[in-house]
Amino acid sequence: MKALKYLNKFFVKYKYRLILGILITAISKIFALQIPSLIRDSLNVVEDYLRNDITDIDTVKSQLIINILYIVGAVILSGFFTFLMRQTLIVMSRLIEYDLKNEIFIQYEKLSLNFYKKNRTGDLMNRISEDVGKVRMYFGPAIMYTMNMLVLFVIAISKMLSIDTKLTLYTLLPLPILSISIYILSKIINKRSNIVQQYLSKLTTFSQEIFSGINVIKAYNIGQPTSVDFNTLAVTSKQKNISLYKAQALFFPLMILLIGISNTLVIYVGGMQYINGEINNIGIIAEFIMYVNMLTWPVAVVGWVTSIVQQAEVSQNRINEFLQEKPSVKNLVNKNTPINGSIVFDNVSFTYEDTNIEALKNVSFKVDKGKSLAIMGKTGSGKSTIAALIARLYDSSSGHILIDQESIQQKNLSQLRNSIGFVPQDAFLFSDSIKNNIKIGKENASDEDIIKAAKSAYIHHNIVKFKNGYDTLVGERGVTLSGGQKQRVSIARALIADPEILIFDDCLSAVDTETEEVILNNLKKASEGKTTIIIGHRTSSIKNADYIIVLDNGEIIQKGTHDQLVEQEGYYQKTYQQQLEEKLTNPE
Repeated sequence: MKALKYLNKFFVKYKYRLILGILITAISKIFALQIPSLIRDSLNVVEDYLRNDITDIDTVKSQLIINILYIVGAVILSGFFTFLMRQTLIVMSRLIEYDLKNEIFIQYEKLSLNFYKKNRTGDLMNRISEDVGKVRMYFGPAIMYTMNMLVLFVIAISKMLSIDTKLTLYTLLPLPILSISIYILSKIINKRSNIVQQYLSKLTTFSQEIFSGINVIKAYNIGQPTSVDFNTLAVTSKQKNISLYKAQALFFPLMILLIGISNTLVIYVGGMQYINGEINNIGIIAEFIMYVNMLTWPVAVVGWVTSIVQQAEVSQNRINEFLQEKPSVKNLVNKNTPINGSIVFDNVSFTYEDTNIEALKNVSFKVDKGKSLAIMGKTGSGKSTIAALIARLYDSSSGHILIDQESIQQKNLSQLRNSIGFVPQDAFLFSDSIKNNIKIGKENASDEDIIKAAKSAYIHHNIVKFKNGYDTLVGERGVTLSGGQKQRVSIARALIADPEILIFDDCLSAVDTETEEVILNNLKKASEGKTTIIIGHRTSSIKNADYIIVLDNGEIIQKGTHDQLVEQEGYYQKTYQQQLEEKLTNPE
């Protein structure tokens, strides 16, 4: 139960609903438990009439009518309070489910990129959906049925003992057997449920990866082997589910069997007592049969509730693993820290935790406010890592990063990121309209702002040709747009925010050189007065920057302006000459 202790705060938060729900549960059962004694009295009246103890038929009729009205009233009131009970306790469990899902989602947003590199998307989704669903059962049905059981037991058994102790003991004899049997069965169900949950996570992860990479599946014509892999996983999952449902299928038959045994014992033992004169009225037997049937489900629920609690324990333990995860990048400053835009890297080194790759080694440079820095280098040289460190997606392993002559960690994290327009290498678009994807940079942006940003990104002329214009849905990850169009929408998203710092991480790789030239001219105007970081492989993309650094294996191997680097022997000069020759050989 250690994992479930985390949830105690929700009991405190909803304590009034919980107390009210418990009170209503008790009231509903009190009314329900009036029915057996009313039926006993009705049968006793009929029996007395048959024995001639009562000779007036009108007296019998009036007594039966009164009892029937009482029974109908008790049923209605019991049903009404049962409705209120579910409205109180089950709604409470839904409110807690809502709170817990939000808490997990907020935690997911806080966690650093390293966390997402170590965990699968399907598993993250399963914990916020399936696992939270099982925890909800602990707050709703488990509490509700436990209260039902306690109230019924206390009142019903007290009444039964007051009527006939011997018959009560015989009546209750099969119930512990029922409870123990269902407890054992519930443990088996719980174990198999955990396996089913694991395979559900695997199926979710596999499906999500396939749907995300459908272009690769089709391009390499690997649909058939992928289907075989999915089928293998689905068949195993099916077998685990069948194994679970075989165990669950025993639940109700077992309960019905033991109910039948209890009823048989009541009829036989009670009948013999009636024959022997130990019981004066036949109505007592009917009353006991009703108590047996009313008590059977609560007794069976003991095992079922135990299973619910066990499953909730397992699920909450899985949830706690992520809730207790601490983000490696934390907001250390709550005060307002304005960002002007100057950036300094002082002997900065960085190693990725998941791969242990040293991406940067003692990198130093300075970018004044309003100036531009271009970064060039081979794939894997550390260019994108610099962009990620400026946005504080990671913290450096050593060295110092200064923003406006202050440590980057002394800047409010939210304010820092709001001051950066970041266009990453992988232009990610959400499954929404083009307009809403651009508005991510500025939620309250007007249509004029959106069009202006789109024109600066040289995508407006493409958008207006679409049937629905800016309301065109781009599909998951922007699948309906070309690579170049996705990059330009991503650029518009960064520009509309009008940030102090702009970072363009190889964001023109999917456009032709002519389009690139137009966009670069537009970006030059849009970035006036802003600190700009441009990462690229083409010298044409970075030649106009105020300063250029060239990286190789995480170290700066060249630095200077475009004119200076063209004159120096090295990587930049060689790349410039190769790209110039390619342009002359293949003019566009």
